Amino acid sequence: MADPMDPVLLQKFLIDSGVQVNGELDVTLISGGRSNLTYEVTDGTHRWVARRPPTGGLTPSAHDMKREWTVTKALQDTAVPVAGTVAADLTGEVLGAPFTVVEFVDGSVVRDTEELGAWTDAQVDANATALVDGMARLHAVDYQAVGLGEFGRPVGYVERQVALWARQWEIVQTRELPDVAKLHAALAESIPADSANTIVHGDYRVDNTILAADDPGTVLAVVDWELSALGDPLTDVALMCAYRQPIFNVVLGAEAAWTSDRYPSPDELAERYARASGNQLAHWNFYMALANFKIGVIGEGITHRALSGADSGAPNAARAAEVTGEFIAAGLKAISRA
Repeated sequence: MADPMDPVLLQKFLIDSGVQVNGELDVTLISGGRSNLTYEVTDGTHRWVARRPPTGGLTPSAHDMKREWTVTKALQDTAVPVAGTVAADLTGEVLGAPFTVVEFVDGSVVRDTEELGAWTDAQVDANATALVDGMARLHAVDYQAVGLGEFGRPVGYVERQVALWARQWEIVQTRELPDVAKLHAALAESIPADSANTIVHGDYRVDNTILAADDPGTVLAVVDWELSALGDPLTDVALMCAYRQPIFNVVLGAEAAWTSDRYPSPDELAERYARASGNQLAHWNFYMALANFKIGVIGEGITHRALSGADSGAPNAARAAEVTGEFIAAGLKAISRA
């Protein structure tokens, strides 16, 4: 099997792209990747991060390198911190799959409760504030002004999301769960008539950010943009809040920092966002139901990839689907209040 991130081919590509490379490349898979494969790349002088889709178990749009590259390139000069873009092969000609290369951001990524344990309660709260304020700044970006007017179709985004995750389920399901169809039908019948349109990240939580090593209240870069789009900002907020559920630990295969009870509750996070952004949380229960639907399908997809032999090194990936039913139940409970 070919190397998913062949250092010789990558080095030639970087040089051909006009990037200064001072020697042979050392390429290391970064642990914690649960979707696109993420590598640290160095020539002994420079450091970069390269990303490409998994080698198997792919689902449409969930590993979209062009999407990630387009939005991060557009956000370079905005108030949203992102890694500097370096080069990209979006056709897959070099490695047999699309990939991107960005600057290495020297900071810390906090993924689990053990890492979170090094923070004081004040630092945890400062981090929560920074994350919520960062999301508000993202949603305030004029996407037309930064060249993303053709990035997607914001009108009808929520309706397409409901349909998308139902289709994803058909691709990745590992067994029959009738409540999935029930939740999908309830969501399809409850789509809000009106919604705002902004850039949305699509996977926003603390472990998808790089923080200043000495200050958890400073976000140096927001990462993992492959699910970004133009759409309803409340889908972003609800997903951030739904990720706070302890059962999300099973999906991630770790005691996640973001599920810790040291962070504000989902309701408090939502209220903080409303204050920071000035956006109202209309139809909130619908958005929470959709968020739970999405996470349930994501968990199923992680197990699906594990069973196909392409789990990106995620711990306990084969168990991620164990809580899909619980997320679907949480979604049904939320939609019943909508």
